[in-house]
Amino acid sequence: MNRILLVEDDDSFGYILKEYLEINDFNVDWVQNGELGLDAFLRGVYDLCILDIMMPLKDGFTLAKEIQEHDSSVPFIFLTAKSLKIDKLKGFRLGCDDFVVKPIDEEIFIARVKALMKRTGIETLSNSEGSSYEIGLYIFDSTNQALSYGEVTQRLTTKEAKLLQLLCDKKNQVLDRNLALKAVWGESDFFNRKSMDVFIHKLRKYLEQDPTVKITNVHGKGFVLEA
Repeated sequence: MNRILLVEDDDSFGYILKEYLEINDFNVDWVQNGELGLDAFLRGVYDLCILDIMMPLKDGFTLAKEIQEHDSSVPFIFLTAKSLKIDKLKGFRLGCDDFVVKPIDEEIFIARVKALMKRTGIETLSNSEGSSYEIGLYIFDSTNQALSYGEVTQRLTTKEAKLLQLLCDKKNQVLDRNLALKAVWGESDFFNRKSMDVFIHKLRKYLEQDPTVKITNVHGKGFVLEA
């Protein structure tokens, strides 16, 4: 399930948009100002950011610039109540992938979000059948970041859950190491590669109760979740 960061200060519009996105199988974190938006982005892993422009504490343009400083690969859409050409030009110069003027048509907006996901290649990482995966005798609920074995449930961190979801989406196939690094950590450098190895070790420990399940290293390529 694709994860979206929605930063929108209007309570009514933010609530409605969050609900509509979730009805359409997106996992949405909604915050109501730019500072909370940056905090949420730094704590989580997102496939898309939807940013209102006019917000208290930090406007959408500033927030987008700060997000890009941390991860330039994350696509983002600007929301605005104004349709001024100068605002649109500024948004596209910042690298936004779409610019949506309020009020929006919800169905068209969802279609634009899905088209953007497909265009940027994110759609291949989603779970088209929902958020629940069977891994041998385990059940993995990616939305709630919970891994269950019988009556025992292990809560996963956001990065653990995202990495396990990628492995599940590629079950019995090779998950490319660089793809996983970009999706979960934002970039492939020495420290992030070492961090991912630690997370793979943790996932192996979580899954060790079922001997038919294993995560195998494929030298020079990545990992395979065998189940």
